[in-house]
Amino acid sequence: MITRCYLEITNVCNLNCVFCPKTTREKHSMTLDEFDTLTTRLAGEVRFLYFHLMGEPFLHPLLPEFILMARRKGFTPIITTNGTLLAQRGDLLDALPHKLQISLHSHEGNGKDNPEKYIDEVMAFAKEAAQRGCVVVLRLWNEGGLNRMNGSILDMIADSQPRPWTQRHDGWKLTENLYVESDDMFEWPDLQHDVYKEEEVFCYALRNQIGVLADGTVVPCCLDHNGDMPLGNLYDNSLNEILASPRATALYHGFTSHTAVEPLCQRCGYSAVSKRFRKQE
Repeated sequence: MITRCYLEITNVCNLNCVFCPKTTREKHSMTLDEFDTLTTRLAGEVRFLYFHLMGEPFLHPLLPEFILMARRKGFTPIITTNGTLLAQRGDLLDALPHKLQISLHSHEGNGKDNPEKYIDEVMAFAKEAAQRGCVVVLRLWNEGGLNRMNGSILDMIADSQPRPWTQRHDGWKLTENLYVESDDMFEWPDLQHDVYKEEEVFCYALRNQIGVLADGTVVPCCLDHNGDMPLGNLYDNSLNEILASPRATALYHGFTSHTAVEPLCQRCGYSAVSKRFRKQE
């Protein structure tokens, strides 16, 4: 079973973050029938269903229905959001995912003013969601990048959820189900980048994660933002057929041998720079 599938319910976003690579793919948001078809094909094959790859999930008007449908089919739904639309989506409080990850670093990444209003809205939603049993993670994944506001953001969070907080290896636990997570900024893979000169590489792509783009195309991981490694389409073939394809098999066995066979993987800053995967191997 694949642990994580990044199902891109929309590739449309309301922000223009400087750290985001964007996509040149045709804009599309899934219909209810499309979501039903794709999740039916993934049912029993995937545990955690992440409602993003590119795009802002909270833009999708059918997000509550998608969450409830995913739960009925046996998935554990998880959402990552930039947090700018939380105040407008009170309907989500009655259809919460298992986990909600809010990328607070998107605020500074857009040069936005009035962080106080943003954090107030985030915290109001986050605290209510946490009280209802949703695990909420406030992300500051910008160490080494645009992070000059991190200290003041933490102080604003503390105005809503006072310290002391419980220190964790990756941040803090603020209260039950509510966390702040800090991590390094990483460079997204791009075919225009130079190849990383790594003697050995490893990735869990196709081992415990896959991505499904808004048009049904299966890609190896959540960082293939432009669909540069299409392995097949779930509308045409089963997941098992796609994972058994020559391209998917070559990629899988390449990482088994600590080799990145795909050009995009050879330019992946997530594994090459942060070495996250090799720490876990």
